[in-house]
Amino acid sequence: MRVHELAKERQTTSKELLARLQELGIDVKNRLSSVGDNVLELLREDDEETEVAPIRTAKIEKAPAKRLLKKDGEEEREPVLPPPPRKTPPAAKAPVPILPPAPVAPPSAASEAPAPEPAARQESAPPNPVVKVSGPLTVQQLAAKLGLRPNRLVAELMRLNVLASINERVEVDIARKIAIKHGFMLEVEKKIEPPKPVVRPIEVRDDEEDRPEDLQPRPPVVTFLGHVDHGKTSLLDRIRKTMVTAGEAGGITQHIGAYTIDESGRQVTFLDTPGHAAFTAMRARGANLTDIAVIIVAADDGVMPQTKEAIMHAKAADVCMMAAINKIDMPGANVERVKQQFLAEGLTPEDWGGTLVCVPVSAITGEGVEQLVEMLLLQAEVLDLKANPKRRARGYVIESQLEQGMGPTANLLIKNGTLKVGDTILCGAHWGRVRALINDHGVKVKTAGPATPIKCLGLSGVPEAGAEFRVVTDDKDARAAAATEQTRLKDGQLQTQRKTTLTDLFERIEANQRIELKVIVKADTQGSVEAISHALREIKSDKVSLNIVMAATGSITANDVMLASASNAVILGFHIGKESGVPNLAKHHGVEIRLHQIIYELLDVVKEAMTGLLAPRMEERDRGKALVKQVFDLGKQGCVAGSLVTSGHVRPSYRVRVRRSGDVLYEGSIVSLRHFQTDAAEVRESQECGVRLDNYRDFAPGDMLEFYEIEAVRQSL
Repeated sequence: MRVHELAKERQTTSKELLARLQELGIDVKNRLSSVGDNVLELLREDDEETEVAPIRTAKIEKAPAKRLLKKDGEEEREPVLPPPPRKTPPAAKAPVPILPPAPVAPPSAASEAPAPEPAARQESAPPNPVVKVSGPLTVQQLAAKLGLRPNRLVAELMRLNVLASINERVEVDIARKIAIKHGFMLEVEKKIEPPKPVVRPIEVRDDEEDRPEDLQPRPPVVTFLGHVDHGKTSLLDRIRKTMVTAGEAGGITQHIGAYTIDESGRQVTFLDTPGHAAFTAMRARGANLTDIAVIIVAADDGVMPQTKEAIMHAKAADVCMMAAINKIDMPGANVERVKQQFLAEGLTPEDWGGTLVCVPVSAITGEGVEQLVEMLLLQAEVLDLKANPKRRARGYVIESQLEQGMGPTANLLIKNGTLKVGDTILCGAHWGRVRALINDHGVKVKTAGPATPIKCLGLSGVPEAGAEFRVVTDDKDARAAAATEQTRLKDGQLQTQRKTTLTDLFERIEANQRIELKVIVKADTQGSVEAISHALREIKSDKVSLNIVMAATGSITANDVMLASASNAVILGFHIGKESGVPNLAKHHGVEIRLHQIIYELLDVVKEAMTGLLAPRMEERDRGKALVKQVFDLGKQGCVAGSLVTSGHVRPSYRVRVRRSGDVLYEGSIVSLRHFQTDAAEVRESQECGVRLDNYRDFAPGDMLEFYEIEAVRQSL
């Protein structure tokens, strides 16, 4: 039965019936909503409990208010008591008495009465002397609150040595002193933050268990991990029959690459991670997204620091591990030595009685590559990997970037479900509708199933690499959840700001005295931005501080140049270019732009720049010593010390220090250095010379002359 039919049956209006249903806790939206038999039964029970109360309440509400006369002749309405509770037991149905109004006494009588004042007298009490303010007030505002003339308040401020015009602000402490002087108490109100908007939770059924009949085998996700230049990408090129390394700067991988191959009618998804030390976060991300981690080790190089780090990431992710011992074609290759190193890391090779599958391979000759792929497929069968392609997709962001002509793009790895063009996707603080899907071969597709790497277009921004994404059904929910996440991130940034203390102030003063290098980092992908920013922050120095003004993806724009000009920063670009007009604009503003293709070259340039900011340290270098044997007086030209060089050598450009009995009598420069009668460019040990100094003639036999040179030494970080 609908609400309007029930209202007609009960001889009431739909509006009154809706209000009563809502009081009973029944959620109905309008007069066309349907109600069940349980609602009708609840209404009948409520009618029985409140059979008399509604009638009495109606009489009290409709009764005209009686008029009473105060002593001074003013009218006052008789107070009307509120209706009794609806659920009153039948025994409490006595008529409600109407109380007479309390007599009103004049203010003078109220002050003499010892008893507590009634509510009616409190209304006529004098005004509260507390003045509430929310912060500093202008002179005019404070005068209005205190009931003073502004010019009188200005005069009182002048007596307090405060010169302020009528529109200038007055500090709270000064305003409090003036308020106390005039009999008021100044109270500063605390700022009440507005309540945050409540966002409806997103109802996603991803946490539900999949039905066994919906689960289907999915391709395994295999990640290549290892040290730099151990042949990870070259081995993947051999498997895919491509030339990826030819397109990488310096021949090393600097991004996470995701590829899919078909082998014997089965698909395998490969993730290739960088090996450089700066890409630690990328390697950890690759290990967390994978099913099988393949540790690549060069047979001629052995287990290296990044190899150990990759092993730790794989163990932390609790994934199946295999080992590919590469470069067995090299002259210094030693497979058994690599296995011993694996044993030292807690991994026992399979042929030594352990569980680690070790496959010797060569990415150059192709030896052992087929056996490696067969072992990968065998491990996938043992793991029995399955997923449900019929549900909404969810997975992780491998890489993200801002591409020209495409906007924000994200390389996604789907862990479960199927992603389709037109789906609403939510990824952290960003959301959007999928406009296009591009596979690893650059071909646009309509759908992408489980364990498939895919490039997605349509997000509202560049998400964080490694973030989780999921498909939702409602655009409003996605937009609201993304806005909530953005608010949470901003609040987190605000909460990290500490209050200023004296210690903090002294630290800031000391920090301001240090030299600072400001940089703006722009890279092609979000993962590269993370890696570069992390590596730059790892450059520790007590003399030069590094400040990353901004780190973002995309090409270098005019806005970046203007920001660098305003903040005195250097722009560092990684695997990107400049927009048109940027070089001329940078030249005009004197902004330096450095573009790099290899990350360790970028780090070296930054370290060099930080070192170049340091002023050279002046150090004293001892060059020689000479003993004064005889003094020759030349009149106005001064005195010449006939000396014997006892150690080192002497040149006219050196500075000299005269010592007598250990005390320094003079320190200055050489005017003339002669060997016999000729000027000498250099006098060596055991040779005699005549030395004349600048403005010094008090030589004495036995004085020691110490010759030294001041050198500018470049400081280090």
